[in-house]
Amino acid sequence: MKNLPENQLSFTITPEIPADYIGKFYEYMYRFFLPSQKNRFADISNGNFSVSYSVLDSYGKKILSVQASGQESINAVIAPLTQAVTEDAFLKSKEDIKIAVDAFEEQIRKNSLFFAWREGESVVPEAVSGKENKSLRRIFLETQILLIAVFMTVGVLLFFIIGPLVVIVLLAVQFIFVFYSNKIIARSADWHITEKDPYIHILQYPLSAGMDKDKDNKMLPKKDLARLKQEVYKATIAENGELDCQKAHSIFAEFGIDCKSEDLIAKKVDVYGIVKRTADKFGYKVPETIVSNTLLPNAAASGPSPSRGIVLITTGTFLQLNDEEIESVLGHEFGHLKGRDPLWLYAISGIQYLFWFFLIFELLRNGSVFVLILYLWVLLTLTYFVSKFFEARADLLSAIIIGKPQVLADSLEKIGFQRLFYERNPSFRFQEWLNWDPHPPIYFRVARLRNLTDPSTIKHPLRQSAREVTRGFLSSF
Repeated sequence: MKNLPENQLSFTITPEIPADYIGKFYEYMYRFFLPSQKNRFADISNGNFSVSYSVLDSYGKKILSVQASGQESINAVIAPLTQAVTEDAFLKSKEDIKIAVDAFEEQIRKNSLFFAWREGESVVPEAVSGKENKSLRRIFLETQILLIAVFMTVGVLLFFIIGPLVVIVLLAVQFIFVFYSNKIIARSADWHITEKDPYIHILQYPLSAGMDKDKDNKMLPKKDLARLKQEVYKATIAENGELDCQKAHSIFAEFGIDCKSEDLIAKKVDVYGIVKRTADKFGYKVPETIVSNTLLPNAAASGPSPSRGIVLITTGTFLQLNDEEIESVLGHEFGHLKGRDPLWLYAISGIQYLFWFFLIFELLRNGSVFVLILYLWVLLTLTYFVSKFFEARADLLSAIIIGKPQVLADSLEKIGFQRLFYERNPSFRFQEWLNWDPHPPIYFRVARLRNLTDPSTIKHPLRQSAREVTRGFLSSF
């Protein structure tokens, strides 16, 4: 990378937290985030709405000075302390602050009350435990690689009991699941979004910053939390579609909570409008759109084709991303629909069934259990690795058609900040490539999008994705 001996990097971050929590962010940096990485940071100090520190290289030498300050937003300045600072060091230091902001926001979310509702539908508080039918949704969403993996595993086991006929049966049953996956997913929706009822309301009320010396309100026991939310919904939201802090004050007071209107974080999201803008750019009609009321940020698409597509978005996505970022993420999901990825992977799995079952299994029939387990591991690992080509292509299709690769990179950093932090370890990066996860590592996806200057020049997104994913994996050795 090129050296930047005299330059400094300045940028501003506006976190999604109440204004009076900004000061606590600097305290979080000073007390928790920076000390947890003593081999990378030194000279850590904090002041009134500020924190400063030095960044160390792998030899313990100070190479950068960093200062973050500000009362309404976080203004960061990164300056070199030596003549041999690389661009990578600047970018990694910037990433440190962004990860710290994301981690602090996550900590506040864990210590917050949440209210989510959809206009035009009866208000029902979400389950406080946050449990949902995640397994069913994971099986049928996006590339449906988990569905394929389940059928492969079952097929291998049943082959030794039933024989070759199991291949035809499994392929037929799997095709039915793939073809009707949109109908199956629709049944699990918390809310259906339509042009008539396009909005989702999200409200977050932080109770604490989650630090041990906080004197803020602490989180309530789950039983009391459920009762509080039900009473607040009934007293305010169910009546006029809004959470009125003044009306809810007496209810909050019963549970020892001082409701401060300035700490409320409220969003009214035009979900239908965002999905329609994305669909228009792809030239498709608006697919069926559903919302899952869970704080886990995620968006996904399912269906064998754009005309039979369905899009799922979680309320956690609305909390963490702005409209532009949601649109770029949806561009990735529409990329799966455009590429008909579930059908492609179904075809690939079918070829694998025929090849492996009728050629290789004869060699394994008299083999040991260990050989069978090893075979299954290799087969599933290769299948998940190939699925990474399709996920990488979906990133490219979003960049090409939505036209905002940098925004998609920002979204991935926000959603995947924890993985991004751990992927700095080379051994963890290698492990991420071999995990049974259809997505390439976050660091690879972000860097690839950051370096994408002109997406319109890409002629063969799948071919290019396969090459780049393979090169990314080899470079992790």
